[in-house]
Amino acid sequence: MKNYEVSARTIEEAISQGLEHLGVSISDVTVDVLEEGSKGLFGLFGSRPAKVRLTLKEDESSEEDMARSLLADVLKEEEPKEKKAGEPKPAEAAKPQEAADKPAKPAPKPRKPREPKEAKEPKEPKAPKESKAPKAPKEPKAPKEPKEAQPPREIVPAEQADRATPAGRAQEFLQELTRLMGVTVSVAVNTDEEGNVRVNMDGDTLGILIGRRGETLDALQYLTSLQVNKGQSNYTRVTLDTEGYRAKREEALVRLANRMANRAQKTGRKVSLEPMNPYERRILHSALQDHPAVTTHSEGEEPNRHVVITLKN
Repeated sequence: MKNYEVSARTIEEAISQGLEHLGVSISDVTVDVLEEGSKGLFGLFGSRPAKVRLTLKEDESSEEDMARSLLADVLKEEEPKEKKAGEPKPAEAAKPQEAADKPAKPAPKPRKPREPKEAKEPKEPKAPKESKAPKAPKEPKAPKEPKEAQPPREIVPAEQADRATPAGRAQEFLQELTRLMGVTVSVAVNTDEEGNVRVNMDGDTLGILIGRRGETLDALQYLTSLQVNKGQSNYTRVTLDTEGYRAKREEALVRLANRMANRAQKTGRKVSLEPMNPYERRILHSALQDHPAVTTHSEGEEPNRHVVITLKN
């Protein structure tokens, strides 16, 4: 029975990572929570990771076959047979008196002596095989040197943007907010050709600003967008990222989509993925929209709406 243990910030995220590693859906495994973890103070400080074990389910027929084979092995074992009472004992040796009463047999006639055969020449003894030289013992491997502890990364403050611009207002708001959260990061901002503000926060190595499945990052993005567009006639779109999370998440979702599409082709059955937010579901639909053999659609209601992969035929 195959199982896999995984740790993450929350139980849901650990289950999600385990399902992605095994390439299965939640209906194909049994989930055992080993450690529930702790969110810490306000979900930011003193948090402990959660740990779960995912065990692949086996068919009931295989368990019945195993039970039958074990029962057959037990029945094959025979108990030692006991000797039955009254069995005849081996015949005792004839007494010397009875042997003496029997008449003696006539002596056999002498046979002619055979002529002795010529002695064969002794064969030459075979030469002993040469013994192989013993192999030289392997030299023990030298123990690996312990890795040196890496010094904490120095956070270089980003260039300060004009506070009168949307990018400057977003930068100032996030600098104050992360300071209050106790997270030291560098907030870099820029504006693309369409006037949208893109923010990258560098230094969040613990993922405090990301949260479970990016929920904290999405919440920060929403608050920043409200602050930037407050009292403005034109709406400015704000996109938040930290430590390249959005790009890494998108790559992981594309790999998951292709793996689940291959599974649907092999089994000939539909594959249901775990519930995701609209942004992540859109990535899955886009990754498989040109696939020659499968198609995708969403089922369920929020927050349990999920993507289903089915064959085109």
